[in-house]
Amino acid sequence: MRLSQYFLPTLRDDPKEAEIVSHRFMLRAGMIRQESAGIYSWLPLGLRVLKKIEQIVREEQNRTGAIEVLMPTIQSADLWRKSGRYDDYGKEMLRITDRHDREMLYGPTNEEMITDILRAGTQSYKDLPVNLYHIQWKFRDEVRPRFGIMRGREFLMKDAYSFDLNAEDAVHSYNKMFVAYLRTYARMGLKAIPMRADTGPIGGDNSHEFLILADTGESEVFFDKDLHDMDWSAFEVDYDDRDVVSGVVRDFTSKYAATDEMYVESEFHDKVEEKKRLSGRGIEVGHIFLFGTKYSEPLGAVVQDPDGKPVPVHSGSYGVGVSRLVGAIIESSHDENGIIWPASVAPFDVGLINLRAGDEATDNACQVLYDQMGDAGLDVLYDDKDDRAGGKFSRMDLIGLPWQVIIGPRGVKDGKAEVKNRATGERHDVEMSKVAAFLRDNSPESSA
Repeated sequence: MRLSQYFLPTLRDDPKEAEIVSHRFMLRAGMIRQESAGIYSWLPLGLRVLKKIEQIVREEQNRTGAIEVLMPTIQSADLWRKSGRYDDYGKEMLRITDRHDREMLYGPTNEEMITDILRAGTQSYKDLPVNLYHIQWKFRDEVRPRFGIMRGREFLMKDAYSFDLNAEDAVHSYNKMFVAYLRTYARMGLKAIPMRADTGPIGGDNSHEFLILADTGESEVFFDKDLHDMDWSAFEVDYDDRDVVSGVVRDFTSKYAATDEMYVESEFHDKVEEKKRLSGRGIEVGHIFLFGTKYSEPLGAVVQDPDGKPVPVHSGSYGVGVSRLVGAIIESSHDENGIIWPASVAPFDVGLINLRAGDEATDNACQVLYDQMGDAGLDVLYDDKDDRAGGKFSRMDLIGLPWQVIIGPRGVKDGKAEVKNRATGERHDVEMSKVAAFLRDNSPESSA
């Protein structure tokens, strides 16, 4: 993509309304634009990142055997009354009335709707287990939206819902999602620490939040250093092997980790030796729940068991904050100059910088490199604008692409390009004919 043909409305100065790093850099990098309090348009650069994150989430859900669906944003109030949550949910739910005076709502979550879909589509234990998920926009009317997309009112979420015949099978479904979340975040270059969590308005008996450590996190967290030091690579696992899956979950839950809501000081001190006690702040990027028959019983989601008796299904729900992850990644990966994207979610792989746009030799060299990198499967943003070099460098650092390839008249004369690694700042002089191979050989491979 040529920058001269792209829409990238970057800002030189920090917006006054931006209180945290991610909000500041997303506005400055032209990723989002605020339309009203807590509601944003996603501009081309931001949308590319959002789609990369969404695809990683989708791939890891599919890997577990979960099946994608798409449910509407607007729901009937009747289902929520059956579950008992319509009046209990609070003012965060946006309640609306259509032209026929039917009470509707903009869905903050989908437990009721998906349970009703399951109820209508299954009759026998032979139809289970099943896990259905979708990636859909939600709305929660935050009393004080702030921090940009980190605490907005409209947000993109992956929510999955498992249905099983009994509690034992439901635990396995829960464990599969637990492991899938570890893999998902690891592929994004993140350590999202699982912590025992309050179930809140979703309900249930078992729940974990996944939090990324960041100074701007909303929650105070307390955890064992051993947990932070564990292997967070996107390990392979056979999801059909219950012992293996439960073993991974046990490894990650055997260490103490709690948010301020669940923290008990005496328990922390009893379970963790002093030199390993860590605390900080965390950003929630995922939350999973196991709630048994909480929704299936009032909504009539029953199947016949092997003995022919009708029994309510056991279910759980599993959320990933897809749009929130964009901000969370920035909070955990940036410097004073801008964003530093992990390769797996970067909007482009490479930024090609033409230091002398309009110079025939430099233009020709850039075009050859642009074509070669494209042929090598690299996604390139080519800065072909007639701007000052300092502005080009600042813009490229701000938007945080993993690699920068810098071409000027001197390099053209020597037949070399300067290649900069955004994360480390390391620079390499590389023969122009070998730039594409250098980037391919030095870029981390996806674990997908």
